[in-house]
Amino acid sequence: MTWQDPVPFLRGTAWLDDCGRAVRADPAQVARLPWETAERAALPIGVRLEFTASPGTRAMEIRYRAAVPGRNQALRELAHCFALWEGDACVHETFSRPEEETEITIPLPAGPGPGPFTVHPPESQAPEILGLRAVGGTLSPAPPRPRWLVHGDSITEGWWSTRPAHAWPAVAGRALGVDTVNLGYAGSARGELSTAQQLAALPADLLTLAFGTNCWSGVPHSAPLLYETTRAFITLVRRGHPDTPLLLLSPLLRPEAESTANALGATLAELRTAMEEAVRDLIAAGDGRLSLLPGRDLLEPGNLADGLHPDDAGHARVAAAVAAAVRSEVSLSGRALSRT
Repeated sequence: MTWQDPVPFLRGTAWLDDCGRAVRADPAQVARLPWETAERAALPIGVRLEFTASPGTRAMEIRYRAAVPGRNQALRELAHCFALWEGDACVHETFSRPEEETEITIPLPAGPGPGPFTVHPPESQAPEILGLRAVGGTLSPAPPRPRWLVHGDSITEGWWSTRPAHAWPAVAGRALGVDTVNLGYAGSARGELSTAQQLAALPADLLTLAFGTNCWSGVPHSAPLLYETTRAFITLVRRGHPDTPLLLLSPLLRPEAESTANALGATLAELRTAMEEAVRDLIAAGDGRLSLLPGRDLLEPGNLADGLHPDDAGHARVAAAVAAAVRSEVSLSGRALSRT
């Protein structure tokens, strides 16, 4: 069989660049973003393949291109891992040697089940999927699902989860049955208003914002500044999504920062309170599709792999809380969302 165009199979995509690669910032507007946001946006975090297979299909072949570390660079020998999932279970993982362009064959489980299946490619090597084809049958793109935009920092991006499928947006997305678009940017996500405008321009059935911890350290904020930044960020998002359900997850536990003042004299506890007050004030002013999930008590210190980022169990706890918060606000049926 000839190679199939992978674009109809891609999920978790926000934009495609001029070469057809999945990117996580608008290529026409990337110059307006902080450099670290633009750098992280070039990685296809959360981008995956979703498909169904006809009876008798034994495998999927993927032709792809990926970055390979230089001869003397760290992770030179790190294999590319492609994880096949069916529903909420990982069927198996297939590994390939790091090559700039190669093909990999992913066996499909025997039996009558057509899927849908999901393949999570490696993320850090920025793979570009060039083509797909079936072995012994046919492949079809999975049916579309409601689109969930999730914006945040390195925690949202999935740092310290052992696999892309274990990051909390991916776990919550499977539980909710939605198409998760991960717009988490490590080292960034400080309420940049240019990011809010990009979110406003993207189609979405559901939105979640999960930023704030980098407002304590990377670019310090005071509590009044973060209060106004949060209001402004949500206001700009609302210009494109006036009625879309929007959940704000305030910063998760960060023990070193909770009672330690930053350069502007604000503790993370004070910054979290400011964000939560901003959301409550907007709700009181009439935003009936806005909701708040306080993040402080979702994790315990033992859930943090490095004092900041959750381990797999921590990501699972955040995912369960977010999914529960979303379910309490909306019902998901096909592509239509309505208040319960």
